[in-house]
Amino acid sequence: MSARNEPSFRESVDLMFNRAVALMDLPPGLEEKIRVCNATYTVRFGVRLRGQIQTFTGYRSVHSEHMEPVKGGIRFAPTVNQDEVEALAALMTYKCALVEAPFGGSKGGLCIDPREYDEHELERITRRFAYELAKRDLIHPSQNVPAPDMGTGEREMAWIADQYARMNTTDINAKACVTGKPLNAGGISGRVEATGRGVQYALREFFRDVRDVEKAGLSGSLDGKRIIVQGLGNVGYHAAKFLSDEDGARVIGIIERDGALFNPSGLDVDGVHQWLTKHGGVSGYPDATHHAEGEAVMEEECDILIPAALEGVINLANAARIKAPLIIEAANGPVTAGADEILREKGTVIIPDMYANAGGVTVSYFEWVKNLSHIRFGRMQRRQEEARHQLVIDELERLDRYLGDAWSMTPEFKNKYLRGADELELVRSGLDDTMRIAYQSMRDVWHSRADVQDLRTAAYLVSIDKVASSYRAKGL
Repeated sequence: MSARNEPSFRESVDLMFNRAVALMDLPPGLEEKIRVCNATYTVRFGVRLRGQIQTFTGYRSVHSEHMEPVKGGIRFAPTVNQDEVEALAALMTYKCALVEAPFGGSKGGLCIDPREYDEHELERITRRFAYELAKRDLIHPSQNVPAPDMGTGEREMAWIADQYARMNTTDINAKACVTGKPLNAGGISGRVEATGRGVQYALREFFRDVRDVEKAGLSGSLDGKRIIVQGLGNVGYHAAKFLSDEDGARVIGIIERDGALFNPSGLDVDGVHQWLTKHGGVSGYPDATHHAEGEAVMEEECDILIPAALEGVINLANAARIKAPLIIEAANGPVTAGADEILREKGTVIIPDMYANAGGVTVSYFEWVKNLSHIRFGRMQRRQEEARHQLVIDELERLDRYLGDAWSMTPEFKNKYLRGADELELVRSGLDDTMRIAYQSMRDVWHSRADVQDLRTAAYLVSIDKVASSYRAKGL
């Protein structure tokens, strides 16, 4: 197939949706209602910068309002366009349904290269964009709640939250208008690393089922598995770090915009990340072979490939050469529909984006709930939990004294058992539970239906069914 036949990201999402609904018994009208994007607002606004007015184009797309508010990130990138934003909004609908976050799907984007502006300029641009959206209720705690995405982070979310609060001075829930905020601006512990942590929990759940591991032609656990990561941004860095530090996996390849690093013995993820932050690229990093043609490293032998940056990096041009038996889509849409077909025929197992990177929206949901309840998680129960545990420890220590040398409690047990769960532990617990249950719902469909050959179709079937149920409950 030529590059001309490569479907766009929007077409890929539609193709994958169509493949799933062909296996469902939905009325044609309901199928169309779920598929189409409800509304897209395009805004063009001017900001006076460097002595002249510069005009910027931004989008906010609402795919489905089967549940409200709608939820989805805002990305800052020079490639942002309406088709991409609408495709991402559709993915958010299915993603939220799959992990049972009570949101519809939305997405936003500003056509800008943030590297071309200093912090003060970016703040003025972001605040003006937020103003344009908020005055049309496209940023609102009960209607539309953005979050960070490519090119944005805590800083931009804090600006947006403050801008909304300035415009809505009596809204007691103003902080809930956006998620992914810094802790001191109403954020939640564990949000920054949430998507990467979700990738780790997804892989852990995958490796808990021998059938799944065997389908990928692998064996054993995550320990010792060779991983190649494409993109060491927020998501790729945290996923690689957690998998190598906590699960014994070996990150052998890291691909960035200026090439790739490769070391079969394993790379120091923190070391590479620090180098990347300081130098803006990976070239020159010691203790690894640098490949100028970074994308070629995706085709190296490994056990798990983690595309964690851009859409369409695995496409018709390179899919046949991808050797990884297991791909987990930490980015949105890194595998095109055409490449997906080639990989499925090869027997490659793909853990799809709508599930794999849902850690971010899951913890965003927790942050939204925290903002609406106006209390941090763990504040009411933590010390009570510790007091109850102390009763058990006191009783065990009494037994310890009675039995003497015959039995004693290890200090590690005592310290771990006594400590009540703080917000971070509760967030991780909620994220782990969410990722497990969502994966199990996909796995059940994957293994129980002969007409479902892959996890992506299973994910779409589960999520579309939930969206359809919501519409039916509304009387549609």
